[in-house]
Amino acid sequence: MSTLSVPLNPTLEAFIESMVKAGRGHNKSAVVRNALEKYAEDEAVEAVMRSMREVKAGKALGGDLDDLATLFT
Repeated sequence: MSTLSVPLNPTLEAFIESMVKAGRGHNKSAVVRNALEKYAEDEAVEAVMRSMREVKAGKALGGDLDDLATLFT
């Protein structure tokens, strides 16, 4: 596991410390790791939602993947 040093403004530092006090992580590093994992999860959900909107808007590709693969072999 690598270590990353990130400067924080006083507001963010106070927020992280409040999250530790609230039990959202056993220390500041755990709170930040949890926040980054949540951010990654939110990004993945947004990608799925964006794909669903594209399908609904008719922007999806259709067809048989086997037929498509033969075009490139």
